[in-house]
Amino acid sequence: MILRELSANSIKEKIIKREITAQEVVEDLFKWIGLKESLIKAYISLDKEGALLKAKEIDEKLNNGGRVGLLAGIPVAIKDNICTWGMKTTCASKILENFTPPYDAFVVKRIKEEDAIIIGKTNLDEFAMGSSNENSAFHVTRNPWNTDCIPGGSGGGSAAAVTADMAFMALGSDTGGSVRQPSSFCGNVGCKPTYGRVSRYGLVAFASSLDQIGSITKDVSDAALLLQVVSGHDCHDSTSANVEVPDYIAGINSVNNNLRIGVPKEFFGEGLNPEIESAVKNALGIYKKNGAELIDLSLPHCGYALATYYIIATAEASSNLARYDGVRYGHRSQLSEDNIIDMYSRVRAEGFGSEVKRRVLLGNYVLSAGFYDAYYIKASKVRNLIKSDFEDAFSKVDCIISPTCPSPAFKIGEKITDPLEMYLSDIYTIPANLVGIPGISIPCGFTTTGLPIGMQLMGKHFEEEKILRIAKLFENETDFHLKKPGLK
Repeated sequence: MILRELSANSIKEKIIKREITAQEVVEDLFKWIGLKESLIKAYISLDKEGALLKAKEIDEKLNNGGRVGLLAGIPVAIKDNICTWGMKTTCASKILENFTPPYDAFVVKRIKEEDAIIIGKTNLDEFAMGSSNENSAFHVTRNPWNTDCIPGGSGGGSAAAVTADMAFMALGSDTGGSVRQPSSFCGNVGCKPTYGRVSRYGLVAFASSLDQIGSITKDVSDAALLLQVVSGHDCHDSTSANVEVPDYIAGINSVNNNLRIGVPKEFFGEGLNPEIESAVKNALGIYKKNGAELIDLSLPHCGYALATYYIIATAEASSNLARYDGVRYGHRSQLSEDNIIDMYSRVRAEGFGSEVKRRVLLGNYVLSAGFYDAYYIKASKVRNLIKSDFEDAFSKVDCIISPTCPSPAFKIGEKITDPLEMYLSDIYTIPANLVGIPGISIPCGFTTTGLPIGMQLMGKHFEEEKILRIAKLFENETDFHLKKPGLK
């Protein structure tokens, strides 16, 4: 039995039964990280000392017959744009290279209360802006299935850590697919909840009306477990929904016998890799074999989703990133300044990378006088049309299934000089963020070159419980989630 290869639920069960100790799990994990991190480069920072202290605390609780939480002894990685008290939160940017938050994000507080063990902060595209993890200011993370390939973005560090068994589960953020897309590329389960289901308090903002904290796990049951812990209303977040959180764990193996699955034609058109199309259609066949009805759908305005997203996201990003001015915190230029405008300019020129600068420029442009109505207002109207498409579709079906990405993981450096081509990586994941609905990516096959293929399930607002059950049905019929990349 190799401990690091077990699921989070399995490792927790063994710790609670005292078959192993939390300290043994952490020591084994850090030994493996010591061997493989130089190859994968999933982390920006690690906290072995803090992890071992927490593990010792959990073991002492169990030895004394005390109560432990839902995540007892599970080593968890945190995307480095989620605030952690006493640990740096850099957003993979030079402008926040030495920033240590004075508080924990809501989700971090929750997982700590449930006895998770935080082992480190994972790499990402700077300020979560990217689809390949090549925009980090520190290093490029590699895909454990093929280290010549990208792991996806922006949460490629979290996805690679889970795939390489350097974490049992990870928290990430999803603004246009940054949990689901890297999960597809790395063969994980990536879950983006409904906008408002999980508090964004302590998440460094990229695009506030699109950002949502999600999870990357080894299987669907682990995704349900982590979502159970981090969901719920938070008075510190005005966008947090005050709605009841169901028991995601208890009914994970239950599913409606009259399941209706929508198959949108717009997601199976030009640009879709044939191997991915075949894998997803084979997966739909498994659902049909289990009694599901497949219903062809049209989401006619989804063709405008990519353009709509990049107008709204860049506009909100330009506003959110205006706070990085070198005055209150973050990077401060060491060069002398003639005036405050020069100081602001120099701080941002030195601190932001090229992709962040590109998006800030685009955002300022679409919000500028003379262009606000032509771009931002029009994009907001199209967003409502896309939302209406999904509302109409969900009046007919229980969930919508599509590919997660149009292609498998591509080579490092292959698209870095072509931003427009890079943006197309998120074409199937972006609509869920524009509409605010939950989505989950699960592994459904492999290419002939051995790269994972992901399938996306989307559901109605606050129906995470349903899509988790539907995803679990497929997982129970297949073994794609059990495959390992073979790191030695």
